[in-house]
Amino acid sequence: MANTQGPQGNYDPAGSTQMFRAFVDEAPQGRQGQRQAASSSGPRLGVIVGVIVALVVVAGVAWLALK
Repeated sequence: MANTQGPQGNYDPAGSTQMFRAFVDEAPQGRQGQRQAASSSGPRLGVIVGVIVALVVVAGVAWLALK
């Protein structure tokens, strides 16, 4: 366990204040956050396109089977 102290000098046995501050300091700000949000829509778009392609393939196989 880390023996850290909080901002007021209170004992913080888990060091959670220090970990929280590190998390806040690493959080994206401004345009960096917007770019990250835009790039995260890429995988979602890929899943949607994949589902549509799978449906088209299944429909094609069903059409050929019933032909």
